Amino acid sequence: MSESWDVVVVGGGNAGFCAAQSAREQGARVLMLEKAPREWAGGNSYFTAGAMRIVHNGLDDVAELVEPFDTGCTDLDPYTAEDFLGDLRRVTGDRCDPELAGILVNRSRETMSWLRSLGLRFELMFHRQAYEVDGRFRFWGGLAVGVLGGGKGMIAGHLAAAQERGITVRFGAHVTDLLTTHGKVHGVLLSGGERIEARSVVLTSGGFEANPAMRSAYLGPGWDLALVRGTPFNTGEGITMALAAGAQPYGHFSGCHSVAWDAGARTTGDRDLTNQLTRGGYPFGIVVNTDGERFVDEGADFRNYTYAKYGAEILKQPGSRAVQVFDAKAAPLLRSEEYAAPGVTKVESDTVEGLAKELAIDEARLARTVGEFNAAVTGQRFNPAVKDGKHTEGISPAKSNWAQPLDTPPYSAFPVTCGITFTFGGLRIDDQCAVLDTAGRRIPGLFAAGELVGGLFYFNYPGGSGLTAGAVFGRRAGRAAVGGPLEGRSRLL
Repeated sequence: MSESWDVVVVGGGNAGFCAAQSAREQGARVLMLEKAPREWAGGNSYFTAGAMRIVHNGLDDVAELVEPFDTGCTDLDPYTAEDFLGDLRRVTGDRCDPELAGILVNRSRETMSWLRSLGLRFELMFHRQAYEVDGRFRFWGGLAVGVLGGGKGMIAGHLAAAQERGITVRFGAHVTDLLTTHGKVHGVLLSGGERIEARSVVLTSGGFEANPAMRSAYLGPGWDLALVRGTPFNTGEGITMALAAGAQPYGHFSGCHSVAWDAGARTTGDRDLTNQLTRGGYPFGIVVNTDGERFVDEGADFRNYTYAKYGAEILKQPGSRAVQVFDAKAAPLLRSEEYAAPGVTKVESDTVEGLAKELAIDEARLARTVGEFNAAVTGQRFNPAVKDGKHTEGISPAKSNWAQPLDTPPYSAFPVTCGITFTFGGLRIDDQCAVLDTAGRRIPGLFAAGELVGGLFYFNYPGGSGLTAGAVFGRRAGRAAVGGPLEGRSRLL
């Protein structure tokens, strides 16, 4: 059995839908193939909070993109291309591919407008990215805009837009290999033996984060034990089949996006709670391991620039576990969707020793850690909306910002482990998203976008960049996959 399409997109997340829409705009007949069943639609994108990092000129500019809001008590500084590129270079140790980084940054704003034209809706993320200080809401960390309804809303919007524009989506379609002749890709092979011919193939099937064997092989010992934040279907086949066809591996294969994740979570993503199992409030408390010792600078930077690397630090601790500890002063600053979600793993006590007992941590050791931390706090006024410089002195590791003594009961503790989001290593592409071979030449007929593209992220990641990258490069890949004119078909605009 065989059928033929202009463009086949492998993978049904945000990048895949963007590639499909872009190809369809050029008049192509587009088929999307998603390995997961319909009830698991959306790939990793479904599990996100929906935040998207974009270049903008401030409040008036962003207002053109988002649902109406009260501008009278809101502060949002411009986020320039220099800001975005600087953040990307800084958190990746200046290793990000300069060409890909430039495309991501410079196309971010226009791509958001394009998504809106498809029917997706956006909001200012007051509930996640702003704090009220002196009667005004101030956005922080270069991130303000998100999809209305988060990842769930994004995928619902993409599915509706695909249906409206005549894109065919097949679920339960497991692609196992690329069809090639003399080095040119001309279709895909499904697990049941079905061959689907295509003028071009766009791979958007994610990384290998849900494959324990590949995690252990590439990321290192212990990574097979990490919990998976998102879909269980991102098991690396897109990468491996492309490598088998001669594609060039690229990027940080031993690196990944990983976060502090509820220690009681299931091994793969929860379709109901999705991102609510993240624990991102650690800048306002302390994080200790099961020996009662601190091991990271909780206030090194805004959460947006540290959360994606601290999961790896937790994995290194005894039992791959840690505990976030807060007092009553910090409680109002914790996101309710994360810290008050159904089934959250939590311990509460009127004393630090009581917390330790409930957590099976040595009581004296935890009390000593908290006491030493409290005594070391110095600096000026606490302000959660800026890097306030309120820090510790004389202890290691130091806390660089937002250091407040833990001295106001009740105390709360949230056990966490490492939750892996996506892997950083993948395929090398050029500026048109064509996959390159090991000699740096284009593989005819093969394009890629999304999490299986390597070279953008190393060691760390600026929050909100993943969905933006998926949209920017997905749109670009779909357009390039069509290539020349399609005879007898008008371009859809």
